Amino acid sequence: MEKIEVRKLNKEDLKKLENKSKGFMGEFKTFILKGNVLDLAVGVIIGSAFSNIVTSLINNIISPIIGCFAVGGFNDFTIKIWHANLGVGAFIMDVVNFVIMAFVVFLIVKFCNNLTKINHKEEKKEEVKSDEVKLLESILAELKKKN
Repeated sequence: MEKIEVRKLNKEDLKKLENKSKGFMGEFKTFILKGNVLDLAVGVIIGSAFSNIVTSLINNIISPIIGCFAVGGFNDFTIKIWHANLGVGAFIMDVVNFVIMAFVVFLIVKFCNNLTKINHKEEKKEEVKSDEVKLLESILAELKKKN
């Protein structure tokens, strides 16, 4: 049986272990815990779910309405060239899908920008100078006049 040596770690040993833990995994942990990465992950997940909603809107509501003007539905509209069927209707529906997604993203960005503008205006209003600062500024102005 192997004998296991147990010894108390001194400060130098603890620092070495701490530095080793700050290596690759430490850097990875710091990277993951940054707010931007978490925000991006949440954005991707919500964007994916939102994409499914818009795709459902296109496939189940808009496409059948547009399809009323084409026999067999708009997604089935194809052009046959030799032995190839070009899915023109499906392509048009994908373009409509993209336009709706881009419009909604535009609205979301516009809404967020308006929120940040409102927050910045409120922060500027809150920056009221104290009496001490006003007094120091007036003393500084008087000193500049004398010099």
